[in-house]
Amino acid sequence: MLYAILCYDSEAAVGAWTKEEDAAVMARLEVVQAKLREQGRLGPVARLAPTTKASTLRKGRDATVMDGPFAETKEQLLGFYLVDCASQEEALEVARELGLASGSDGAYEVRPVAFFGPGSAGT
Repeated sequence: MLYAILCYDSEAAVGAWTKEEDAAVMARLEVVQAKLREQGRLGPVARLAPTTKASTLRKGRDATVMDGPFAETKEQLLGFYLVDCASQEEALEVARELGLASGSDGAYEVRPVAFFGPGSAGT
């Protein structure tokens, strides 16, 4: 089953890293990614642009578009991984490895991925 590992951290703190600090974190994360890639378990990985580039569309009959993310929070969604894991526990172990590699505060939210397509009720 695919699991999304959503990466949350303080955008201000991560944005304040020097190029060298950022490169070091990315190198440590790449070690975990390489292991998952070799096992055929790594799907797409994305680092999101800053929230200053984001827009939020509030759903409803009269949809409204706002600048930035919807919620004002201490931590922002900075990116995500899609990983193929046999169980939620296995996905949490991957998130633990990523957390150790990142060396920063924040959180990883782990969720099963449901697919929706033509003729699908979602699985």
